[in-house]
Amino acid sequence: MPKKCVQELRNNFNIRSRKRLLFYVYPNTMRLRNTDNHAGFLDFYLDFAKEYGKDGVIDIACGTGAVLLYLAQHGIYADGTDLSEAMCRVASEKAKREGFDLNIFPANMTEFRSNRKYSCAIIARSGFMHLLTPELQRAALLNIRENLVDGGMLTFNTFDPHPVFQAEQMNTKDTDYSLRLKYTNKEGRRERLYNAISYDPYTQIMSGNWKFETLDDNGAVIRERVRPLKMRQTYRQEMRYLLELTGYEIVNVYGGYNKESGDVSAKNVIWCVRKK
Repeated sequence: MPKKCVQELRNNFNIRSRKRLLFYVYPNTMRLRNTDNHAGFLDFYLDFAKEYGKDGVIDIACGTGAVLLYLAQHGIYADGTDLSEAMCRVASEKAKREGFDLNIFPANMTEFRSNRKYSCAIIARSGFMHLLTPELQRAALLNIRENLVDGGMLTFNTFDPHPVFQAEQMNTKDTDYSLRLKYTNKEGRRERLYNAISYDPYTQIMSGNWKFETLDDNGAVIRERVRPLKMRQTYRQEMRYLLELTGYEIVNVYGGYNKESGDVSAKNVIWCVRKK
């Protein structure tokens, strides 16, 4: 899209236009906006590992071990890897506290090597979307394929890009925060979670920040922390082509972790693919 056209869209896509699109052109948009995109994710990965993990499971971009520990608690002892050494240390410490001796190692998903191959690979909760170019996506898929046995399975997720959200985010700065959630943290303190996301239609990258505010008993902010966010949106057509190029066949595409139909637009698209 020419830059002049993009700027025109930014200038002319006003609140009234957005509302018309929301309610008449994209009737499911408000439902998607208010949906918990990761509801049921732990049980989905547990079922996936039970079905396909007989020759080993690896959790790629494992973070601090949410999926790894849940699998271990249900008798599946997976390996884990993450780009962050600090997160790998936290995951290992958490596993040890629960009595699990898991193989967790720092590595990039585009180039890691293990001393074994796996029948099941998991990239949980949008980990794949942190690959910010098609070249990195291709490299990761090819590398994961090398770490799978013949016929091995991989699951990961993407978001269906929505024009309404994209148009809004094209007008948003990374400091234009919106309140997303109020909750009580582990210390018993109330917290507020905000996010601000902007969108670049040329790179298909969402970038911005998550902001966490910790409150005292009177509701005053006593601590604030900001975490940057950068993820790439991928259209289904390009993902299908990318999977074909990298040697996978698509087994299932779901519209959520409860195996909702993938035939309609979904905020969370769960891909289940097999090494050819």
